[in-house]
Amino acid sequence: MLRCGLYIIATPIGNLQDISARAREILSQAEVIACEDSRVTKKLFSLLGISLNKKFIAYEDHQEDSRAQGLIDIINAGQAVALVSDAGSPLISDPGYKLVRLCREQNIYVTAIPGPCAVITALQLSGLPSNRFMFAGFIPNKDKARRDLMSELATLDATLIFYETAPRLLNTLQTAAEIFADREVAVVREMTKMYEETICGTFAEVIAHFTEHEPRGEFVLLIAPPTTPATPSLEAIEPQLKQLLTQTSLKTAVKEICLQHKLNKNDVYALALELKDKL
Repeated sequence: MLRCGLYIIATPIGNLQDISARAREILSQAEVIACEDSRVTKKLFSLLGISLNKKFIAYEDHQEDSRAQGLIDIINAGQAVALVSDAGSPLISDPGYKLVRLCREQNIYVTAIPGPCAVITALQLSGLPSNRFMFAGFIPNKDKARRDLMSELATLDATLIFYETAPRLLNTLQTAAEIFADREVAVVREMTKMYEETICGTFAEVIAHFTEHEPRGEFVLLIAPPTTPATPSLEAIEPQLKQLLTQTSLKTAVKEICLQHKLNKNDVYALALELKDKL
């Protein structure tokens, strides 16, 4: 019989055989399952041969604040609650951290059952440096927010990892190509599934691939850390700055150039003003 408490359980990201024996056992014994979508989780249980004779409680981002204490009350009543996401490891771009914090504050037993995680699997498949990496979650939907996020991370000395959807992949790659320039990139899709694919290379090569082959499935985008070339001259960055000025505001263009090339802001701003007058 399980100890009452919160069990954070990783579930398969594709291949059902990736479920661990410990995860299967705890999912079988837990009285309550907190999940993003009960339909998805019940389908998984059926495929794994786990009884559906349990209480399934929806636990989504917009419900986290209101549902967390209710789950703790269930635990305090003597039951075991298993927290799962639709696929992979809970809390990784999924709800759950507020529940864990609340459990810690109230001295509730919490444990994690590790297993499949799309971030780590994609990093392993990419061939990019893995000694330092940053997972930045889902890329924003809006163009400006997407560009701002990438500009903010452009100088970070680490492999960058993002989640992206098929319909937005090409737009995201094109924006990333402008900001990250000549860095190596990898796109990993459908991990552990029949059509698993890892596409690596320059941005131009990866964009060409997905222009020819329509993006399908779920994607992880990885971008290599920056190299450390000599700081370019203002003349060298002039074409890039000119292009940015046609696509975004002067302030944003200057910020991107300074972040990417570590140039003096006043010098770049002066050049941007000069170029803007000629456009």
